[in-house]
Order: sequence, then C-alpha cells, then structure tokens
Amino acid sequence: MTSGSVNSLVQPLGEMPPEAIVFGRTEAMGAVRDRLLKLAGANVPVLIQGESGTGKDIIARMVHANSPWRTGPWVKVNCPAIPGTLLESELFGYEKGAFTGAYGVKPGRVEMAHRGTLFLDEISELDMSLQSKLLQVLQDGQFCRIGSQEDKKVEVRVVCATNRKLEQEIENGTFRSDLFYRINVVNLHLPPLRERAGDIPDLVTYFLEYHNRKYNCRAKPLSNEMMAVLSKYHWPGNIRELENLVKRYVILGSEDVISADLAPRTADFFNTDIPVDGQISLKKLTRQAVRELERKVILKVLQNHHWNRKQAAKALSISYRALLYKIRDAGLPSNRMSKHPEAQIPKQEIAAD
Repeated sequence: MTSGSVNSLVQPLGEMPPEAIVFGRTEAMGAVRDRLLKLAGANVPVLIQGESGTGKDIIARMVHANSPWRTGPWVKVNCPAIPGTLLESELFGYEKGAFTGAYGVKPGRVEMAHRGTLFLDEISELDMSLQSKLLQVLQDGQFCRIGSQEDKKVEVRVVCATNRKLEQEIENGTFRSDLFYRINVVNLHLPPLRERAGDIPDLVTYFLEYHNRKYNCRAKPLSNEMMAVLSKYHWPGNIRELENLVKRYVILGSEDVISADLAPRTADFFNTDIPVDGQISLKKLTRQAVRELERKVILKVLQNHHWNRKQAAKALSISYRALLYKIRDAGLPSNRMSKHPEAQIPKQEIAAD
C-alpha cells in the first residue's frame, strides 16, 4: 500500500459548528460541555452514548480538538460500514503474505492513530473476536498485525460511540463486560432533540446559513408558523433529521418540503421512554398517542385534498371550525400556500362547535 492511501484514512477534523450551536442552551448539554472540558486532557477512554443523529461524531471530534493530542492524527472507524471479514485487517493491519491477496505490508487504523485519537463509531457492532484484541490495546497498548509474530506498541486515545445500551448487549452475550468497563471510564450521554426543543431555532439558523453557503442558495428564514411546527415535532431522527430537512428546504426553496415530511410514524407512538423510577401515567401516554395519531390523519387528509380545508373537514366528518382548531392545536401550518407567516387564524374563527 502506498503512503498516500494510508494517509487518506487519517481524516481531517473538517469544519466544526460553533460551541454555542453544539451545546445550545439546555442544562443537559451544559453538563455535557463541562464534563467534556474536564476529561479532554486526561488520557482515558471515553464512551459517548445517545440516539442516532444526536451528534456523537461532533462530540468525539471536540474531545480530540480539546486534548493534548489534538496535533496528532484523528482516525475514525465506522464499525458497521466495514464487513466483519475485513474489519480485523482494517483495524490492526497485516504483513505481506498473511493471506491470499496480501501482497504488501498494510498498517491498520490503530497503528495510524499513534499519538492521536482513534474513534470507534457504533462500537456495539464490533465482532467478539475483535473486542478481545481491542481490549489488549486498551490494557497494554499492544496489538499484533495479521500474519505477524511480534506485538507492536502504540500510544492512542480511544473514543467510542454507540446508540445502543451496552449493558443490554452484555446480557445478550454480544458484548464483553471487561471491554465495556475499559471503554466506559468516562461516559458522555447526549439527550435527544425532543428534549432540546429550545435549541431548534438556533440549529435551524445555523443549518440554513451553512447550506445556503454550501449550495450557493438564498433560501429565506423559515416562517414563525413553521418554526412552531418544528418545535412541536418529536424528531425520531434527531439533529441529523433536522439538518436534512433544512438542506432540502434550501435546495428546493419551499416550506412544503418540510411540512410534508413531519407526519409522525406510527411505530414511534409506542416507543416511549419509561422513567428511571418506572412510574408512568397510562392516561397521559394514551392521550399523547391519540393526539399524535389525530395529527397524522389530519395532515394526510390535508395533503390528499391539496390543503383545501373545507374539503378536508368534510372528508373527516367534522365541522370546518373544528378542523381549524385541531390544525392549530396540532401545530400544523394553517395554509400551505400562505406567504405571510404573521397571518394567524382569528381565535373567534377556530372555536370548536
């Protein structure tokens, strides 16, 4: 392998969002920031947990950028993206002749991260046999290339991320408990976007400016009405979903592309997080599920009738005024074609029968 192809795996950090955007205004993210700044200078493994799309990659890069090894290499491994048969050679490298097709020496990504940071994204996808080799790296700073008889020494900061509960994976027999305790020296938990609704306006503004610049577009700020809709949405895809919606809006230039994609998914009604103390209100959960289902039905009927609210009310067998009330209560746009975000439905008009 040529030196150029080796260096291509040592990735630059790239453009980083401002800290004010990454951490926002919530108490939970403020605690993440404080903890990150304390742990960044210590050469201990870090485990970042959170749902898909919550920004684990950005936080991992910030750990590296704030560490004494920030001038060293940043090497990312997306564990699910590399087939299991290839992952061992990608991580630990191989010697010439180690197997059919091994025509030269190839250093692995662990070796390339020497005196820098190795980021293992979705660590739960790592095969059990590779977990034991990673454990050796964390314990002794040693590893062995495939086909080699000698161990090599490496100094590397390991940061791992996962969207799964590793304790459950241990119970299922798919993750080593000793490796879990090694990588979980310091834990950073990222809250989902639905628990950071107050940060949505700042995130939208940032993504709008970023993608306008990237795609050379001039998309206008979202209307107040649409911002209210975004603040009430449950965001199963978290920040990644929000960015993709804003990107689509920038490219296509219409808020319709956002509202059309905000119908809640039926499966999400029953994917409710149960509090740590195990106490839940069945009445409250049922009310929320009914409300979300009603919102989805109304949005679908409005779309099917091209946002003709009178036709939609007739199709739903409710009065026009009742529909207007439900549209506002659900946080849906009152009129897809409205060009004046400040125009609101008069309260006297939406009084339910």
